[in-house]
Amino acid sequence: MKKRRNFFAFSVALSVCLLMTPNAGAMHIMEGYLPVGYSVAWSAVCLPFLAAGVLRINRIVEETPKALLLLAMAGAYAFVLSALKIPSVTGSSSHPTGTGLGAILFGPAPMAVLGTIVLLFQAILLAHGGLTTLGANTFSMAVAGPFLCFGVFFLCKKMGVNRLVSVFLAASLGDLFTYCVTSLQLALAHPSEIGGVYASMAKFMGIFAFTQVPLAVIEGLLTVVVMVGLEAWAKPELREIGYLEGVAGK
Repeated sequence: MKKRRNFFAFSVALSVCLLMTPNAGAMHIMEGYLPVGYSVAWSAVCLPFLAAGVLRINRIVEETPKALLLLAMAGAYAFVLSALKIPSVTGSSSHPTGTGLGAILFGPAPMAVLGTIVLLFQAILLAHGGLTTLGANTFSMAVAGPFLCFGVFFLCKKMGVNRLVSVFLAASLGDLFTYCVTSLQLALAHPSEIGGVYASMAKFMGIFAFTQVPLAVIEGLLTVVVMVGLEAWAKPELREIGYLEGVAGK
């Protein structure tokens, strides 16, 4: 019980510290920036991932109910980090994604659901992103990024890489991949007159790199700090969901 109280206090303190970070006032791919056809298409692509996420969350609730606090924290972490914006490409922005933490702990599927909820609330309450671009933002931030993040973490684990180094690499690369996908989405909707989609994508990625590369490193480091805190205060829960599989101790 004491450890649970300490873990709850740690979660609250982390959220407060993150919320004190100044907001740059920018957004995800903004409302109306994508043609209707692209908006519908990206939404349709996300549907299978959302269905898989709902099934996975139901399984977590049934098999490891104690992990619900960790799942809720992963969603809150994504909400706060992805709300911290730095203006970048016209119609979009650079920001941490925050989805790597949940992908590492629970796999990528639940983050499709949590990420959609995060993006929906941000679009409605904070004017970050938009309802017409919800599908595109969901795919880049809550589907593509978490899947790569989980893949990198899983590969590092199989190769025997230090766990915290694996967390850093997974969170950082997942963040960067999100913006590679965002660049592709923008390029497909707004190809360059000279060079087409490839030239437009290269341009978007080049502009994003100035802000996103350091942000990716920061997100990787911050995710490591959070994991260190979780390992100190929520070790039984981490072992129960398999993150600390094979690690001795209470």
